Amino acid sequence: MYIYVDVNAAFDGNGTKEHPYKRINEAAKVAMPGDEIIVAPGIYRENVNPVHAGCEDARIVYRSEKPLGAVITGAEKITGWKPYKGNVYVARVRNSIFGDYNPYTTIVYGDWYFATPNKHTGCVWLNDQALYEALTLEECEKGDIYDCSWEPEESKKKWFTTQDKETNETVFYANFGGADPAGENVEITVRRECFMPQEEGIGYITVSGFNINKAATTWAPPAAYQDGMISPHWSKGWIIEDCDIWGSKCSGICIGRYYDPENSNYYTTEHVKSATQMERDSVCRGQYYGWLKEKIGGHIIRRNNIHHCQQGGIIGRMGGVFSLIEDNHIHHINNMMELGGAEIAGIKMHAAIDVVMRRNHIHHCTMGIWCDWEAQGTRITQNLLHDNERPAYAKQLKGGMTCQDIFVEVSHGPTLIDNNILLSDVSLRIATQGVAMVHNLCAGSFTYVGEGTTWRYTPYHMPHRTEVMGFMTILHGDDRFYNNIFIQKWPSEDWVLNNDMDTSLYQYENRKVGTYCWDEYPTYEEWIRQFELEETYPDMHKHEEAHFGHLPVWINGNAYFEGAKAYKNEKDTFIDNSGSVHVDVVEKEDGWYLDTNIYEVMKDFKVDMISTDTLGKAFEPQQKYEDPDGTPITFDVDYFGNHRGTDVIPGPLACGCEIANKVY
Repeated sequence: MYIYVDVNAAFDGNGTKEHPYKRINEAAKVAMPGDEIIVAPGIYRENVNPVHAGCEDARIVYRSEKPLGAVITGAEKITGWKPYKGNVYVARVRNSIFGDYNPYTTIVYGDWYFATPNKHTGCVWLNDQALYEALTLEECEKGDIYDCSWEPEESKKKWFTTQDKETNETVFYANFGGADPAGENVEITVRRECFMPQEEGIGYITVSGFNINKAATTWAPPAAYQDGMISPHWSKGWIIEDCDIWGSKCSGICIGRYYDPENSNYYTTEHVKSATQMERDSVCRGQYYGWLKEKIGGHIIRRNNIHHCQQGGIIGRMGGVFSLIEDNHIHHINNMMELGGAEIAGIKMHAAIDVVMRRNHIHHCTMGIWCDWEAQGTRITQNLLHDNERPAYAKQLKGGMTCQDIFVEVSHGPTLIDNNILLSDVSLRIATQGVAMVHNLCAGSFTYVGEGTTWRYTPYHMPHRTEVMGFMTILHGDDRFYNNIFIQKWPSEDWVLNNDMDTSLYQYENRKVGTYCWDEYPTYEEWIRQFELEETYPDMHKHEEAHFGHLPVWINGNAYFEGAKAYKNEKDTFIDNSGSVHVDVVEKEDGWYLDTNIYEVMKDFKVDMISTDTLGKAFEPQQKYEDPDGTPITFDVDYFGNHRGTDVIPGPLACGCEIANKVY
């Protein structure tokens, strides 16, 4: 059955084409499996709350009649601005419009939030542009550049808020940079979400073609309730496609955790257990709350434009398992630099078990992709990442995170990264083990090799399941690097940064490119010799030191340019330090192009075909580098999906420069 919605209809109707509902929520109350809700163009100022779940073979579909014509927003227009002083205007809003959630008394804060907690979940908007929150009225009046912003000129426009308790009103002061709000579109963020069922288990929903924007979402750490502007809310089988998703205070799309009152921001509120211990508790408690392949995850997020969110484009802990994230354009995440902490990235997922991220274009984000804990069976393939680095003119935010294209943290693998183009100054922050990189182009360094994990015992799982198999600290190593291209595009001198968590300390990050940073790691032959025994009944403590030592690495068939350095035990390499090689990505009217002469210089260097058999098994979970359904992989398909044939060359392009270099 088709159900029709049109906010511009003359009267509220019954959902027929002739007499449509005026609100999407009216349709959401009656839609049943197999129904499709057709939403006419217009602005829908509501938080859509699907009541009924679809079925795997009879989904409930919410579709914008015109692509991006139906706008679901968490914002309300605000008028009645009066001149206050200089460029600053003042307006008042009765608090009754906020219900039981006032974004202008709610601070962004929670576990793993490192910046000073002084920003509200709400925001003031001028013509769809977010204004920066000032901490004082004087700061709002001055309108100075905020020196941590990636867009400094935009940061001059500011807002400040106070509460008038006598009138029960929220008072807004806004510096519109000389604009008169009477002639502009000025909005404030009011609702916490835009499209999210309030109950768990509302699965098999499709959301297609909407413009979803401006929600007062809350900080979404892994051991807490996680919301986004749009979220499946602990269910199974959603499809979010062809949407424009932007302007969230924190998360754009959240495929994350349920609400567990006994494990929600526990460290922030109680302090008596470490935040890491609460993460372990969360994983185990998840089994009680139905964290099983048959009940949770399996979402598809595809062809969306996700941008200008201040925590993350796609965020989730546990609820995103077995999902597919493909063909999305994710950009300009956390550029305002008002928020800082360990949950910020274009895509930030904990427990991305059997999640495939492919053909996404991710740029101008604090981090591109961050896989934290249990990146088991995760595959990151055929993605373009670039400019995920702090501009030189922007000051580092206290509590802000370091930048990189990909970060894999405290996982036991197998994590597969193949056929990607990684052009930021850090390609991979690798505070983890069990990673395989195959056929990538890396213009940045590897950082945190063997560091950054401390004593964190983290879980690993039964292959292709959520059930916990065991816990172990991170030994580092157990990594594979085959058929990649490494080029020293950026300066090779170490960067000096403030520490993420203790800003009184400094940390040094290498910017030298290549696999040399595994020189101290053993080959498999060197490692296995530690366990050779002559006695029949060995002492159980004999191998204790070896059991906690670094695991071996496998590195071969890589090409190195412009000073990038190879692993000392690598045998089959191509090295060129001629100073004549370049690589860059260029935006043109019809897309993004790769500009490089690497393949011309590399010429006839050939390497072996890599497969699941070549890569073996990740050490702790004893799981192969394979597809989520257990099918083995042969890496005979390149970045574009082209066949590699019999002449295999390093890097993500099978035919080098003989094919068009348009990459997105």
